[in-house]
Amino acid sequence: MLNIYFGDMEQAVFNTAVYFKNSYEDAWITEELSREMIKDVDKSEVLDSGVISSPVLGMIPPVNLSGGVKTLILMEHEPEKVFNASTCGDNCAKWILKIAENKDITINLRHIMDFGKGAFEVKILNTNEIVHNMKELIPIAGLYV
Repeated sequence: MLNIYFGDMEQAVFNTAVYFKNSYEDAWITEELSREMIKDVDKSEVLDSGVISSPVLGMIPPVNLSGGVKTLILMEHEPEKVFNASTCGDNCAKWILKIAENKDITINLRHIMDFGKGAFEVKILNTNEIVHNMKELIPIAGLYV
């Protein structure tokens, strides 16, 4: 299940780019889920664990991926940590929900992320309420961000 805490959260990893640079493992990059997220969010192709082909930047190392993709990869591989998901754009929302289908993750948001028009199940930790769509999420999130 996806758990969200809105607003400042002391234990959250705020600077996900620095954290990623110092903690990711090469094997994470070549896993199928990472490849799919990188292709969808960054429009880039993983060639191997150290080289990604970006249509904008050319050949790049994993540390040059977007902040959103780096945060998604961290969520997948370190679900016990809380990451600042405000480094992610709305194009990452479906991937956050996908990751949370297989494991419990907690994210920190400092903005209202658009999780789309469909149904989902998210626990808002600020109030301990479970919401099922954006119509239910927005009024609660608005109180904190």
